[in-house]
Amino acid sequence: MKNKVNKMTEVGADIDFVSAAVSTSVKTYRQQQKLSLDELSRRAGVSKGMLVEIEKGSANPSIAILCKIAAALGLSVADIVNVSADPLAHLVAEADIPVLWQGEKGGTARLLAGTQGPDMIELWHWQMFPGEAFESPGHPSRTYELLHVEQGELTLKVDEQVLAVPCGSSAVAKTAAPHSYANLGAQPLVFTMAVAEIHS
Repeated sequence: MKNKVNKMTEVGADIDFVSAAVSTSVKTYRQQQKLSLDELSRRAGVSKGMLVEIEKGSANPSIAILCKIAAALGLSVADIVNVSADPLAHLVAEADIPVLWQGEKGGTARLLAGTQGPDMIELWHWQMFPGEAFESPGHPSRTYELLHVEQGELTLKVDEQVLAVPCGSSAVAKTAAPHSYANLGAQPLVFTMAVAEIHS
């Protein structure tokens, strides 16, 4: 798979909005925790150069990189892209829902909402066109994903296990292991995914 498949692009996403949110959040939280760029780089396993570009707002980090930075800061990805909050109820307007992955054929992954980290729950909406796929190197040990397919068929791979999830069906996955989602069918794939990452 080409690297660009896992990156945000301008198509279907307000890239300036997302980049600005990520840039401000990472810099603010890093400084609040009195972490140098070198220390955050070490903790997150992300190069210092990438962190500098992110804080300048000139990088489009992949979901995997956002996950690493969030975990190193004790946050959720939702914290970093500003779709989390802790009031009793909080509206995330349609215009504020970021696209964090863009497939080569126009597929998208949108982070609909999420709680604040480090223990966090996120709600995602994915659309994948035939032939598109997304790969993740894995999350912290107590991470669970619940997926429901609304259209098409999802091919879910977790480590060496491959599961076909047809339209109308759901799946539960422990995603500390490397995993992927793919549309190997002939029609668009649409699925909703909830992610729970538990640290305590």
